[in-house]
Amino acid sequence: MTKVIQQDVYPSMMISYDQGVDKIEPIKLGKRLKEIRKSLGLTLEESSKKTGLARSTLSKIENEQISPTFQVMQKLTNGLQIDIPQLFAPPKQISATGRRDVTRNKQGRAHPTSTYEHELLATQLTNKKMMPFKSLVRARDFAEFSEWVRHDGEEFLLVLSGEITFFSEFYEPVNLNEGDSVYYDANMGHMIISISEADALILWITAS
Repeated sequence: MTKVIQQDVYPSMMISYDQGVDKIEPIKLGKRLKEIRKSLGLTLEESSKKTGLARSTLSKIENEQISPTFQVMQKLTNGLQIDIPQLFAPPKQISATGRRDVTRNKQGRAHPTSTYEHELLATQLTNKKMMPFKSLVRARDFAEFSEWVRHDGEEFLLVLSGEITFFSEFYEPVNLNEGDSVYYDANMGHMIISISEADALILWITAS
């Protein structure tokens, strides 16, 4: 039997045989990069800082809109501290159903910004479908944000203490108190400020 190696339009790659059997699932570099980034608990902005690549460039790669050059792949692997073969290796299939990650109180991974003080939770698990984190809301005014916050996926927010104003691109602002929650499309521009005397504490869960 003659073995034929076929390469689709980069970055999709597929190995197949001429009789159409034993096909291997195409490897999408953009999808694989996104899986690696999320497994490292990184946002597009954080990945941009680590790799020196523009956020828009990373987003286009992840969405298969552009193909990364070899130089770009080197920046990705150096910045994310991974090997180039990891970009081509399909993610390991998880057969067990008993995954678990305990995060003790105030022992999550700290990630402060100018407007929020995030505490990332369950950071030991890779290939998560959800990204949970707690945040102290430092911002007090809409003007503290240079632009709308927006990203892929859907998001759930629960106010743990204090009071916030939730701004969103297509709705009127709404005040939320302790115990109140909101579920929304994270591709829609959104941002949050504290309106209580103390910084509000919220739980965020982002789902892909």
